[in-house]
Amino acid sequence: MRLVMKFGGSSVADGRRIHHVAEIVSQQRSLGDEIVVVTSALGGVTDKLISVANKLSVVGDELKILEALIKLRDQHTQAAMDAINDPDIIERVEEVIALRLDELEKALIGISHLGELTPRTLDYITSFGERLAAPIVAGAITTLGYEAIAFTGGEIGLITDENFQNATPLEYAEDKIREFLIPALAHCIPVVTGFIGETEKNVITTLGRGGSDYSATIIGSSIDADEIWLWKDTEGIMSADPKLVPNAKKIPVLAYIEAMELSYFGAEVLHSMSMEPVIRKKIPLRVKNTFKPEDSGTLVIEEPEKIDDVVKAITVIRDCALINISGFGMVGTPGVAAEVFGALARKNVNIMMISQGSSERAISILVRESDLKKAKSALKSCFPNIKKEITLRDDVAAVAIVGAGMAGTPGVAGRIFSALGSNKINVIMISQGSSEYNISMVIKDSDIERAVQAIHDEFKLGESGDA
Repeated sequence: MRLVMKFGGSSVADGRRIHHVAEIVSQQRSLGDEIVVVTSALGGVTDKLISVANKLSVVGDELKILEALIKLRDQHTQAAMDAINDPDIIERVEEVIALRLDELEKALIGISHLGELTPRTLDYITSFGERLAAPIVAGAITTLGYEAIAFTGGEIGLITDENFQNATPLEYAEDKIREFLIPALAHCIPVVTGFIGETEKNVITTLGRGGSDYSATIIGSSIDADEIWLWKDTEGIMSADPKLVPNAKKIPVLAYIEAMELSYFGAEVLHSMSMEPVIRKKIPLRVKNTFKPEDSGTLVIEEPEKIDDVVKAITVIRDCALINISGFGMVGTPGVAAEVFGALARKNVNIMMISQGSSERAISILVRESDLKKAKSALKSCFPNIKKEITLRDDVAAVAIVGAGMAGTPGVAGRIFSALGSNKINVIMISQGSSEYNISMVIKDSDIERAVQAIHDEFKLGESGDA
């Protein structure tokens, strides 16, 4: 079997956990499987890199550079010693760490002197997290008897556009990855940096936060993997956030479309773009717990044999803002929605949800709270000849109820509204596509915990058996 195994930041947080990861990989390799490992940065490293870069762009302080480098050196050197049993391999890994930190030092000095931090430079800085981690992971696997070699995303052919901080792989990237990795698999376990790509001009890019999942599924698609395993610190994909719903349960099997809906609507366990490559190639995706490797986790496949549950999961997006645009002059006026979308797009504001009544008198739009100021500015200039009112709310959150079994099942929305009504929770806005796989609504943020628990209980998601 050919596998891609991606390990998140909690899985490689320190040396002891990296050693555990190496044992998982080695155990699977001993069964005869071909494996590509994709690794995230060590715990907290990406945030540390972003923080020091931002501070240096405001106040050029070379003492901060020295402090940051010492902390990173100590963290990664200790991780190497804890993860690797062979002194010779430790020495080689420490040499790589030293070279990487020299490179990072030059970049940080540049930021300090220039007093600016561009998206391109920030991608370069944040890439060091994975570039420091991969050699340690490779060394830990090698010390257990299986040759492993660290590569960056750029080295294996993950070529992207120049949209720094949220780059998209180019169409031919999968061909390049296949050409590189298939021969490599014949003699080693490739350990690839997640999250990182490279432009056609060899400039480092990143796929956005959480992009290591995306790296893994692109690689899996490229090499025609039999399965892709995403190793996390959770049991799998849960029926709800356990922090909101204590009796949330692991979902054994999900359809691709269900997983995609969940990833778009805030389920942090999956990157929103990671589903596209597996859907295209129909590759099974498994979300597993690094700390319970024997557990089967959640299997995500094209279509489960049967759909027992009407609703599979409930997910939440917080830190949202609701914009309501209303005016009698909008009624019957062609192009109003198009102008709204265009104005927001020009300001790079993503629309998360939209609702419009049949009277056409009002349009309601949900955006990220961080985009509210830009959105308000953009909308003020829309259709100047129409008298309109723009109202804003920043005390809201979105709830999405997801399940392929909802399609064609009467009464699902009624049960949801009844559960919320019984708990005196008001629905401010609702949206449902014709696929019927997802019902999304906006409620007050302060009602979120009660709302999710009420819906979870209504569909008995914390229990075994049908809803």
